[in-house]
Amino acid sequence: MVTFTGKSTLIRALDDAVSLGNVHRVTEAVKQALKRLVAEKAFDLPEQFRKPIEGTYARRLLHRSPEYGYTALAMVWAPGQGTALHDHSGMWCVEGVLEGELEVVQYELLEKKNDLYYFAPKGSVFAGVGSAGSLIPPFEYHTISNCDPSRLAITLHVYGGEMDHCNIFEPVEGGGYKMLVKQLSYHD
Repeated sequence: MVTFTGKSTLIRALDDAVSLGNVHRVTEAVKQALKRLVAEKAFDLPEQFRKPIEGTYARRLLHRSPEYGYTALAMVWAPGQGTALHDHSGMWCVEGVLEGELEVVQYELLEKKNDLYYFAPKGSVFAGVGSAGSLIPPFEYHTISNCDPSRLAITLHVYGGEMDHCNIFEPVEGGGYKMLVKQLSYHD
């Protein structure tokens, strides 16, 4: 079990938010809780949760709620690291920035034709410390990247379950994207 300063404060706020039931109320309450807790510096991640991993962003489990079914993860993004275009396989998520700055690009699925998916970018957001955003299906297609070439970014992700896989979309020659299922795991 992971322990860190302010963990009980963080978990209590997340439990209160997730207990609201309705996905829109839950994600809004989680967003507001993360913004407030980051501004108040109400918790501090353990040092081992702040280390990057070469070649990929790090996913580290902070808390799994047996009562409410959500998980909270810390993710560490080295300079230039990012994700492929992906979804959350129908699961809601709230992402808050603890350190650094990330670019989040949202995409709209235009059509699926045969085995190819066609997307259009719908906007880009630069998220800095203390900002939080949510992804609620079906508006969940996005990329995330640390665009700062000189420093780490650390985020806290709260999922409406155990995020053990997602769909990633790889571009193919001639246009469109091929969908692949990516298994996810925790580091350390």
